[in-house]
Parts: sequence; structure tokens; C-alpha cells
Amino acid sequence: MTTGFYWDERCFWHAGGTYALTMPVGGLVQPLAAGGLPESPETKRRLKNLMDVTGLTSDLSVRSADMAARPDLERVHPASYLDRFKEVSDAGGGELGLRTPFSRGGYEIAALSAGLAVQALADVMQGKVENAYALSRPPGHHCLPDWPNGFCLMANIAIAVEAAKARGLAGRVAVLDWDVHHGNGTEHVFYDRDDVLTVSVHQERNYPLDTGDVADRGRSAGEGYNINVPLPPGAGHVAYLEVMDRIVLPALDRFRPDVIVVACGFDAGIYDPIAQMLCTVETFGAMTERVKAAAERLCGGRLVMVHEGGYSEVYVPFCGHRVIEVLSGSARRAEDPMAHTVATRQPNARADAFFSGLIAEMAAEFGF
Repeated sequence: MTTGFYWDERCFWHAGGTYALTMPVGGLVQPLAAGGLPESPETKRRLKNLMDVTGLTSDLSVRSADMAARPDLERVHPASYLDRFKEVSDAGGGELGLRTPFSRGGYEIAALSAGLAVQALADVMQGKVENAYALSRPPGHHCLPDWPNGFCLMANIAIAVEAAKARGLAGRVAVLDWDVHHGNGTEHVFYDRDDVLTVSVHQERNYPLDTGDVADRGRSAGEGYNINVPLPPGAGHVAYLEVMDRIVLPALDRFRPDVIVVACGFDAGIYDPIAQMLCTVETFGAMTERVKAAAERLCGGRLVMVHEGGYSEVYVPFCGHRVIEVLSGSARRAEDPMAHTVATRQPNARADAFFSGLIAEMAAEFGF
């Protein structure tokens, strides 16, 4: 098996400048050392460093990519948005949407981030690698065609999907988003379509506050091809695997895609600072095992994972390492440094029963 790993040092150089996430600094609010932007390069850089130290990188086909071409970008984003983004970027940077600051050169770095996803998907579809992981930054799943938000400046996965379809490389594409925040941008792009299945498993009303409801199932030809699984805070390993088994895998079986793309965020991790979920390294590994098996069963193993969120600089690298271990079949291991802490937590039968009942209700609503 050959797993492609797509990354570029320049993506780590994306910067948001001085920015506070929840409130302005000043007065009695002490400025934060990193400007208050949790989407820092360190989670991604430390993942790559960990892979180098364990030797996992040497088991992969390591590649970079060109910036996504303007025609590929314009399949998702209007020219007016791209022109304005480039103008502000060239002038020194700024912010065009909500929580999307960028510095000079931000346009080119965002296009490179999208380009990593475009190349990863194209290479998988052309058989150059069996599956792939794109370490894209800035992330993309919140970005609307003309409105960036949630640290996302270009819709990386949507751009990659549309590019593959335009080149005749893919017909039916399934996008599974397990980032803790609702994948509203990806949903928006494909909401009227029946050739792209979008499934988002997220913390209910974390971000954005007004999207991601179970009732949002798609529109027109796309009705039934958008699935939202909003989970209350406190969902962890047992709940996420039950969602995979009772909703996600049946949805993939019913859709029968040509390729599966995962919006691979790690902010559902137990140590994430801006979410309240309880997933562990083992959770992300087990979910990857399931989706990899589904890809082997349904679409010749064609699976692409595109990095999204995750804000614990210590924990994200170990979650990402486990995903890439499973994806590649490598024997290299980076054991969870917090496993002993998680293992001391007692199973909560009442919580498991609550989440199981909720998941069963959603599965029935989706017809599974």
C-alpha cells in the first residue's frame, strides 16, 4: 500500500496577526502571546515533526503541490471574492469575513492549502497513491463561496472535489466531516446536489451557532444527500463509534461513492481548548479503521483525508499520527502520552445510554 502525504512548509507560515478569539484585549483583559488565534501552525508542525521522529514519514510517499489554479478556485468561489482576497493580501493582509485574519501573502498560502487537497484527490483517483493525507492549512470546511469564516479562507475540499469532477476523475464523492464544528461551507456548496454526499458529525451549536441541524437534509436534487449528526457536549469514544456504525457507514453503503474524502479535524479530542468532546487517540484511529474498510469495500480503497481543525498543540500530533498509522498500515507507533489519564476514567453507563438513545433516534430519521 502507498499512502501519499501532502504538505508544504509555506502552509505553516500562514499568520493571522494580532487577533483575540472571544473578546478584545485591553483594560483588564491581558493580551495573549499568540494574538489569541487558536488556529496556530504548531498543531500541524508538531504533527509533521512527530512523524519525522518516529520514522512514519519514511513509510509514506511525501509530496507537495502547486497552488490551486484559478479555474479550479472559480468553480467554488466567485471571481469577485478571489480578486478582493488577492487585493487585501497584497496590501498587507486583513480580514474579509468572520475570524479569518491573514497577513501579506495569505492568498497564495490559502491557494496552496487548497492545492494540496486538489493534488491528493487527483493522485488517488489516478492510482498514483492508494490513499492520501493532505496537511492543509489554513483549513477550509467553514468557507462559503463568498464569505470566509472560522479560520477558513478557501473551501479546500469543495475545490478538490470540483476539480476532480471537472477532470472526469470522479463521479460520486462522499465527504465525511468529523471536525467538532459543523462543516457548513462544504454543506453549502453541495446542498442542491445528489452527486456529492455530505455527512457532518459535530458538537451541537458549537460553531457556527445556527447551522448543522438534523433537519437540514439538502434541497431539490440534493434532498437526502446531506446528513448532520449534532451531538451534545460530552460525547466521546463510545458515542462516536456508534455514530460511525449506525449512521455514517450505512450512509456510505447506500450512496456507494467513487471515493471518500474525510474532513479530518481533531478538535473533538478530549484536550481541545475550544470544544467539549471526549474523543481520544484511539477514537480517531478506530474511526479511520472503519472508513478505510468502507473505502476498500465500496470504492477500491480510494480515501483522501484533508486536515481541518484541532487546537491542542500537545494532543493533536498524536491523534494525527494514529490516523496516518492506520491509513498507511505502518507499524510505527506514537503512543498516546495521556492514555494513562484517560484509562483511569470510569465508564459512564448512564451517559452511554443517553447518547445511544439519541443516536438511535437520528439513525431512524435518516432511514437506517
